[in-house]
Amino acid sequence: MRVLFVNRFFHPDHSATSQMLTDLANDLSCAGMDIAVITGRQLIDDPRPMLPSYERMNGIEVYRVWSTRFGRQSLAGRGLDYLSFYFGAAWRLARLCASGDVVVAKTDPPLICVVAALVARRRGAYLVNWLHDLFPEIAQYIGVPLVRGPIARVLRRMRDRSLRVARCNVAIGSRMYAKVCTLGIAPERVLTIHNWGDGNKVRPKAREGHALRAAWNLEDRFVVSYSGNMGYAHEFGTMLDAAERLRERTDITFLFIGGGVQRATIEEQAVRRRLGNVRFEHYQPREKLCESLTAADAHLVTLQPKLEGLMVPSKFYAIAAAGRPVLFIGARDGEIARLVDEAQCGWWFEVGAGEALAERIEALSADPLLGQRRGAAARRLLEERFERRLATDAWRRALESVAAGG
Repeated sequence: MRVLFVNRFFHPDHSATSQMLTDLANDLSCAGMDIAVITGRQLIDDPRPMLPSYERMNGIEVYRVWSTRFGRQSLAGRGLDYLSFYFGAAWRLARLCASGDVVVAKTDPPLICVVAALVARRRGAYLVNWLHDLFPEIAQYIGVPLVRGPIARVLRRMRDRSLRVARCNVAIGSRMYAKVCTLGIAPERVLTIHNWGDGNKVRPKAREGHALRAAWNLEDRFVVSYSGNMGYAHEFGTMLDAAERLRERTDITFLFIGGGVQRATIEEQAVRRRLGNVRFEHYQPREKLCESLTAADAHLVTLQPKLEGLMVPSKFYAIAAAGRPVLFIGARDGEIARLVDEAQCGWWFEVGAGEALAERIEALSADPLLGQRRGAAARRLLEERFERRLATDAWRRALESVAAGG
């Protein structure tokens, strides 16, 4: 059985969809599947590199197609990057795809599933949609210009048609599963496979003797971290409000690691509010993910409440692997809030509850054992439900069922 994945980013890119795809492709290849990846030639935070157009990595054939390289600084440039990737990916997929193959389309760029559906149908292949988010709804809610009214309706119809013709649509959460089913997709064609954390590569690590804490001069601080993409889907006002309430606490540091379209705004807000307790670091190499995540005593995770069911913050699973408690800001009945409550591995805060968040952080800094207990619960949750090998097994079974005509 041959499986062809289509996504704009792949190793060595560090974006969430890239990392998940890299993990799964490697695991399936090791399990004996014939795996190919059709991807782009640039990195998510740097459009300048031109990665090799073809290489073989751990038995995986990687085909990188040309696209424009405007990056994420403007919507027009990003749109041209998307459009050129559609054409390049369609051409490459048409040349590689054969009858009986399984094509797995992810959601970067948006609506790549429409392109994949057209090619798969003509070539006699089976389509699987791996839904990391739902477009155009997510674009409408965050206010992307033009994605509204008649244009949004046309895009939804195109997307829904590709979901209906797919042999399987994989949602990454229970709320997303329910949302996809409301689109008129038969429940038997929708499957939930959560994202995961790698419990072998990311493990709990003590504060004492922690190399990265020492390098960043955080050894005597209680560190609250936000790690990853600072995008429009995430809410940062509550975090900054909490930091402002705690700015006299020189023993507490808010650490932002990563990048994204909102990072500059967060930095400007921190300067305007004179928040000396907030600091910023760039993305860390994936091989240092364990060090980066365990440098914190607690982790912030956030999602705009209106986006529940449209995406799931994947950083939650790596935080759980690191054995750190989660401070989630978002909808009370959201995917992460439910998990945090069920596993007792952290706390939930509504958007705007900066005072409550600040009080919880102070309580954690005063009682290290409380954070350790919640962090241990997070690690147990990972091992029981969201370990990488469990997700790989679920994906392997799903793909074999699709190839068998199930």
